[in-house]
Amino acid sequence: MLVPIGAGTSIDLTDSGRGPVVVLLHGWPVTALHWRHVVPELLRAGYRTIEVEARGLGDRSTGRGDHAKATLAREVLSALDALGVRRFAVVGHDVGATIALLMAAEQPGRVAAVAVEEDLAPGIEVEAPEASTYPSWHRHLFTAPEGVAERLLAGRLDATVDAFLGGSSGPAGLEFDAHVGYMSAYASDVGLAATLALHRAEGVDAQAVRRAVRRRLPMPGLAIAGAHGRGAQVAEGLSHAVARLHSVVVRDAGHYPAEEAPAAVNGALIPFLRAA
Repeated sequence: MLVPIGAGTSIDLTDSGRGPVVVLLHGWPVTALHWRHVVPELLRAGYRTIEVEARGLGDRSTGRGDHAKATLAREVLSALDALGVRRFAVVGHDVGATIALLMAAEQPGRVAAVAVEEDLAPGIEVEAPEASTYPSWHRHLFTAPEGVAERLLAGRLDATVDAFLGGSSGPAGLEFDAHVGYMSAYASDVGLAATLALHRAEGVDAQAVRRAVRRRLPMPGLAIAGAHGRGAQVAEGLSHAVARLHSVVVRDAGHYPAEEAPAAVNGALIPFLRAA
């Protein structure tokens, strides 16, 4: 459902179940389909899940404005306010995890725990493992001088997403229907504009993250990584943001552990949430 939060912006979310609230924020270039193997297990474990599509990610949330992750974090918090959600745990994938960290820093009293899947928030510096296979070519492409990327990618972003998904997933790749669905979600001119804006905000995001983690956040954190994705970077980066760190590296996964190895992710996430 679309939740209006003012200024012409509406945030798409799916609210399911009853119990302690777990907010799930997917990243780029996926959609809420990323959580299809996680939500059923959380519901069975007695949680209420709220899958949120931050503006610019996927193709359902609407509105205009900048794509700084602090702005998106405030928008998600406003959507939760509209639902009457006071306290919650938050799970973020990729750029969704940066949004999650900034939500936790903005209102730490509301956030019981934060889980970061395959993200190294801008502004947190760690060394890349020598064996890392996580692709970085897309950042150079999306942050090319304004006008250049637009001309190169107009009508071609779906092919770019296809290449990124193939290069960033683990050995088995993603399920075919999900892969194709993600390509479709970002194929429009609106999807291209949002994708470029999300990546071009990285400098502003880095400043926001550095301010946010100047003091470590009080809630526990769980780092979820794929051995073929960001690997040890995820836990090392999150260790700069939270005082109490837990971590899991999923052997056969790339950048999408919740899809590629859901049993391993659920086996770490649910006990973490219960202990928070």
